[in-house]
Amino acid sequence: MQIPAPFDYARATGVEDAIGLLERHGPESRVIAGGHSLLPMMKLRLARPEWLIDINNLYELDFITVENEQVRVGALTRHAALLDSPEIARLLPIITDAERVIADPVVRNRGTIGGSLCQADPAEDLSTVCDVLGAIAVARGPGGERTLTMEEFHVGPYETALAPAELLCELRFPVRPRTSSAYEKVERRVGDWAVVAAGASATLAADGTIADAAVGVTAVNLDGTVAGVSELVAGRSPGEDLFAEVGALAAAACEPVADQRGPVDYKRHLADELTRRALRRACARAAGTQEG
Repeated sequence: MQIPAPFDYARATGVEDAIGLLERHGPESRVIAGGHSLLPMMKLRLARPEWLIDINNLYELDFITVENEQVRVGALTRHAALLDSPEIARLLPIITDAERVIADPVVRNRGTIGGSLCQADPAEDLSTVCDVLGAIAVARGPGGERTLTMEEFHVGPYETALAPAELLCELRFPVRPRTSSAYEKVERRVGDWAVVAAGASATLAADGTIADAAVGVTAVNLDGTVAGVSELVAGRSPGEDLFAEVGALAAAACEPVADQRGPVDYKRHLADELTRRALRRACARAAGTQEG
């Protein structure tokens, strides 16, 4: 089956209009921007929305701004804009790392950060990135605006905490001094979903030791970040022995499943190795010893 089931279509003219359309047409309506996840699911009849609400004209949700020790990113910001942003590369390089390995230019030119997070695919790169960075999601609905942590936002595979008439409007990322981040991914072919990927953020103290760190692993059934990383690294100097300990912790925390992308042992090995690489790179960037 390669043809979507019948549906109606409406183009929103603003955020409030989009919320009104979602409220009017009920839980069987879906928002569409890039559509690279939703449309294939509709063609396979895995998704059968009765209404599609097109939000591509909501230009007020397409922005990247730096203010008050945080980076604000509109939910309609395209992957290509994130990849090209010098502010993102400087302050949140894990996003630049991840965007380089998301799909291909066609997808990156149309796909949005909000669409990626709302799809909530367990193998989706930006969910791990937002977990590691401690991002805050800003949603708006008939009852007004509310904020959610990533732990609150992602309820489970392909499921978010957004109500049927709510719209994800913005992501807010904290900016901390002497902090940087990195993302490492293994894929079967360029632009594919991750076999396994890992992201890390590290904050260094004035003496060069690690004050705080967070690690997330993609596509291996890990919810949120790896527990215990901050306690393990606090006050210790970056080094291969420490990176190995954190890698082992990440490998033990994940629950990979054998499939066409590889057996369990291989995926657990990747979780270990990619965590080491991501944390090593994040620490080097935080210390100013590595560019890009």
